[in-house]
Amino acid sequence: MASPIDLTASATALRQALLARRFSASDLLEASFARIDALNPGLNAIVTQDRAAARAMAAESDRRLAAGTARPLEGLPISIKDAFDVAGLPSSGGLPAYKERIPAEDATAVARLRAAGVVIIGKSNVPVFSGDFQSYNPAHGVTGNPWNLAFSPGGSSGGAAVAVASGMSAFELGSDLGGSMRWPAHSTGVFGLKTSWGLVSTWGLIPPPPERRPPRNPDLLVAGPITRTAEDLALVLPVLAGPRDAAIVGARLAAPRRADARGLRVALWAEDPFAPTDSEVSSAVRDAARRLAEQGAIIDETARPAIRFADAFEVYALLNHAVVAYCLPPKVRAPIQAPARGFSPNDLSHQALQARGASMTPSQYHQVSQRRAALKRQWARFFERYDAVLCPPAPVGAIPHDHSPDIHARRLDVNGDKRPYLDFLIWASLATGADLPALSAPVTLSAAGLPLGVQVITAIGEDLLAAAIGGWITEAGGGFQAPPITRA
Repeated sequence: MASPIDLTASATALRQALLARRFSASDLLEASFARIDALNPGLNAIVTQDRAAARAMAAESDRRLAAGTARPLEGLPISIKDAFDVAGLPSSGGLPAYKERIPAEDATAVARLRAAGVVIIGKSNVPVFSGDFQSYNPAHGVTGNPWNLAFSPGGSSGGAAVAVASGMSAFELGSDLGGSMRWPAHSTGVFGLKTSWGLVSTWGLIPPPPERRPPRNPDLLVAGPITRTAEDLALVLPVLAGPRDAAIVGARLAAPRRADARGLRVALWAEDPFAPTDSEVSSAVRDAARRLAEQGAIIDETARPAIRFADAFEVYALLNHAVVAYCLPPKVRAPIQAPARGFSPNDLSHQALQARGASMTPSQYHQVSQRRAALKRQWARFFERYDAVLCPPAPVGAIPHDHSPDIHARRLDVNGDKRPYLDFLIWASLATGADLPALSAPVTLSAAGLPLGVQVITAIGEDLLAAAIGGWITEAGGGFQAPPITRA
């Protein structure tokens, strides 16, 4: 090996080192394998590998690097969330029934990464059907948080976030419907970008089940990168952007509207009565705002779009539960739908919203979609006056493992109060319900030594601005830190 390799360096720095021939793609891959062998038995983030295929990809990358024909992501070793199809690799979606399922075709986003020169190491762990905020399933077991193995790294892109945080993967491909990239990024101290809806194709993603895939992205569902730095988001996102079919119209990636933080107009939304939030999380959001203010940003603590948080959450939650229910087999869907008639239309409890959403008729779905369109118009007007919103990625920081079977009986500890587990959806709903890009960027550590982040929301298509703001926040302090398990 030409020189020691820092596997927790940014993907951008690793790419520059490959281009400078300081080490080869094969060297980098073998170092990654050694890291996986050392750390993955305790973390259980990488659940499937094909080392022979990866070595062949790395050898091809070395040939291209030597010939001067390197592609944009040439030689970078990555894992792929086990919700995405990867040709030739078992792709289970966390379902035991799919554990041996080997697709013949890559998911569209995976195909774009492969064509850009990545070396695919394997797959990272997810909850069953990507349907939980922790990453465990009967097919592949439990994934631990590299900051403290007694804690979960979050879900559903929990294995992905751990692979990136621990240096087993240069970056990852994740997906997000209810915070599935933002929450694990917040829990593990990395960057997770929920992209504008339609910017990145989700074809080849589970859910929905393989036999029920639509040509366009299902409502609300997105794919995007998980990285160690903001500059890596700008490296990877242009590769991922674009629909499966040119006839499908989606969001377009815009250049950042500002070159630096001077004059940046930021709405600070650190807490809200509708969304109780742990004080350490709110403090981290305020710390991020302070860093931007020190760079010349204009922080407004009262600015809000002309929407009611409760209305925005109801619209999102109904559509979210409808999308999820569509993907479930009838025998699983029926018990969720059964209680719907017993709930008032004004009941915003998680149980009521889940049952009502799962039971919506096409007409009701259309009515809720019209409400959503009105919310999106208000957000568009808001972003004519402001550049970004800073808010919590989730109500709490990383949580201890809790696999009790009734998800509605689980509780979060928010400033000593017990809150419903599905409160994880509330802060995530603002961006997802309006199709907006939202970045979770690391800010600081809690008193317990666990990561805390900030959510940066920008206008549709301005994903690169969200990434840039995340970079400005972390350049002023905080940012990615290698977790303790990598320093043992």
